[in-house]
Amino acid sequence: MLAVQEAWKAGLLGREHWLRNLVAGVVVGVVALPLAMAFAIASGVKPEQGIYTAIVAGVLVSLFGGSRLQIAGPTGAFIVILAGVTAKYGVDGLQIATLMAGLILLLLGISRLGSIIKFIPDPVIVGFTAGIGVIIWVGQWKDFFGLPAVTGEHFHERVWHLLLTLPELHLATTALAVLALLLVIGSPRVPGLRKVPGPLVAMAVVTAIQAMFQFDGVATIGSAFGGIPQGLPSLSLPEVTLPRILELIGPAFAIAMLGAIESLLSAVVADGMAGTKHDSNQELIGQGIANLAAPLFGGFAATGALARTATNIRNGASGPLAGVFHALTLVLILLFLAPLAADIPLCALAAILFVVAWNMSELKHFKRMLQRAPRADVAVLLVTFLLTVFSDLVIAVNIGVILAMLLFMRRMAGSVEVQQVVEHELEAELGGNGQTLLPPGVLVYTIEGPLFFGAAETFERVLAQTHTDPQLLVIRLKRVPFMDITGIQTLEEVIQQLHLRNIRVKLCEANAKVLGKLGKAGILKAIGTEHYHADFKSALASLSEAEPAPAPGS
Repeated sequence: MLAVQEAWKAGLLGREHWLRNLVAGVVVGVVALPLAMAFAIASGVKPEQGIYTAIVAGVLVSLFGGSRLQIAGPTGAFIVILAGVTAKYGVDGLQIATLMAGLILLLLGISRLGSIIKFIPDPVIVGFTAGIGVIIWVGQWKDFFGLPAVTGEHFHERVWHLLLTLPELHLATTALAVLALLLVIGSPRVPGLRKVPGPLVAMAVVTAIQAMFQFDGVATIGSAFGGIPQGLPSLSLPEVTLPRILELIGPAFAIAMLGAIESLLSAVVADGMAGTKHDSNQELIGQGIANLAAPLFGGFAATGALARTATNIRNGASGPLAGVFHALTLVLILLFLAPLAADIPLCALAAILFVVAWNMSELKHFKRMLQRAPRADVAVLLVTFLLTVFSDLVIAVNIGVILAMLLFMRRMAGSVEVQQVVEHELEAELGGNGQTLLPPGVLVYTIEGPLFFGAAETFERVLAQTHTDPQLLVIRLKRVPFMDITGIQTLEEVIQQLHLRNIRVKLCEANAKVLGKLGKAGILKAIGTEHYHADFKSALASLSEAEPAPAPGS
């Protein structure tokens, strides 16, 4: 269900709710302003493009998303991917990749695949977000300290070059940056400023100081980008060609997957804070629409912004009107206050991103996971983190998920047990049939757990190597929730091997799904339909009947 539709049904669009949503929207809009510009600059585009993105995505996700309190816009998590795309393919390439990512998100939502994102393990998410935090932090050293531009394709090369140029830091730039950092962190603790966003306080104070004293050598939005245009962007379509689409498929999928993960995580947090319940598929559809529209108005990739969504809720928002008011606040700022942005020092935005990077790194959570998680999960966490920092975010997430899946399958395979059931464990069931002992030459085995490819080797080894050759082997399938094709083929091979040893096989107690697969695979026909029993009691009753041993190879 559309978030706005849900809000309408709940009566949250009435005039009595406008004031509280207006207040929340204005506050979030003010918070979004410095963040949108900072994220845009860090992504390799102009600061106003971040504002355009926040406006378009803010409106569309609020109206068409699946979380009525979600605030969307550019986020720090995207910086690593977007900066790489911009550097390699240009701004047009970034906008085409965003369009493609929007289409992918739209298709994911329409296909109802929103819940699949929830299965990405926590060590992978914590690993790559911490890695992104480190990259953002290091990436802002240049603007924070006023250093000359550095070169280097790899992270360690850039860090080394930054360290070499650190003695050349610009004193005025560094002083303003440190002041901005202190204001971002400390202003919320000052009485009278607690309700004013720290990033806004830092940007306003440092901008006023620079405008007053005009320190030489301090880079500003005016000196670096010529200021911010006053007015709204015009509609324009990037030139989309087949070669461009083919070369941008990889980045587009990376943007879409990261956008899906972050937007759904933000929606989950919003649910926890406000007691709401989001629609994950509709949320992906809303994010898809936003990313299809943002590049048409000069914007780039957007997703659910956790910090702004939390700010929205804390300031009393009750529905999607707050998201719309947040976008209108940014529109008014563009129309009436854009000329003032020329004096905003880039070091102030770098200081804001320092705090964003710290929050993204979730150092406490990272440390706690290192201390408490099983060693295998710690390995996944560290591999994902190191690959994010030193290689590539997409590679890191892919390898992290693959490692987590392999570890999960190993654990699942280890939980599957194939055991012989001894007679004293069957006393009650034998007594119900008027029996005290199993007939001579009969063994009973039970399988506990899913019979899938990871557990097939265990199953084959145990059943194919019985200590004695009985006349008949009963395999209980009551505790097998499912089988995959490898498990089915292994069962078939084991039955064939037992038949070659003149051992008859009975199966019993399979659930409906497993029984259907056994029939489709021809296993029931191979053992003879009379040798499958719906319950163990009927299997026991049949044991007293004389059964000729199968001929070799039958």
